[in-house]
Amino acid sequence: MNSPVRIRRSGLGVVAWLAGLAFALPLAWMVLTSFHSEQDAATNPPSVAASLTLDGYREFFGADGGASPWPALINSTVASLASTLLVLLLALPAAYALSIRPVKKWTDVLFFFLSTKMLPVVAGLLPIYLFARNTGLLDNIWLLVLLYTSMNLPIAVWMMQSFLAEVPVAVIEAARVDGARLPTLLGRVVAPIALPGIAATALICFIFSWNELLFARVLSGVVAQTAPVFLTGFITSQGLFLAKVCAASLVISLPVLAAGFAAQDKLVQGLSLGAVK
Repeated sequence: MNSPVRIRRSGLGVVAWLAGLAFALPLAWMVLTSFHSEQDAATNPPSVAASLTLDGYREFFGADGGASPWPALINSTVASLASTLLVLLLALPAAYALSIRPVKKWTDVLFFFLSTKMLPVVAGLLPIYLFARNTGLLDNIWLLVLLYTSMNLPIAVWMMQSFLAEVPVAVIEAARVDGARLPTLLGRVVAPIALPGIAATALICFIFSWNELLFARVLSGVVAQTAPVFLTGFITSQGLFLAKVCAASLVISLPVLAAGFAAQDKLVQGLSLGAVK
């Protein structure tokens, strides 16, 4: 390897490390601030060497008589997992019909799915709110499950269509010759082969559902309050309690970080399917 190529690759490596550090620095600063007292967290410039304390986490978990975050965390878990499961159950046969057994004008169908994401979310907020109010579904966690499913389904179909297109048709034809019906084909043949892509789709849908704030803020109250809505409660007229907000943000981000870490190998495999022919 000649010297110019080695220098160029080394320079690209340095740039990549700098970019990674730039993205990781805010997260590291949030973690550090969460262990500071409110007085130290509010100093300008910030004090890096300030003493560490767990007061922010104690206040977040209601140790001083505040509201408990567990109902909101449970609601977010139920809404995210249930909507992700429904999305996978609906997107898998749809993607199968659009890739392995393509319907007529399947590109128009994909464009229709994509067009549903062109409408700004806030534009549909009022009619959804009126519908929820008239049907008694306000402050109901299952309404959020339904909304998250409908929001993530177009993305899931688009992703899984490209993943299922990589499934060998010969394997499916062999299973069909052996008498396998559609449920068996999807559950025992297609799903195991496309498992990395399904895992990547599930992880992205879970993250989108967990982080959603607008609908949860407007359509939920006390019973169906989710974790992001609970987090906004720390911004009050008395001021911004920075240490407590950082502690709450870190705790609420942990499920997403844990899911991403656990499925990182499947995520990389899924997102790279079809990249190299």
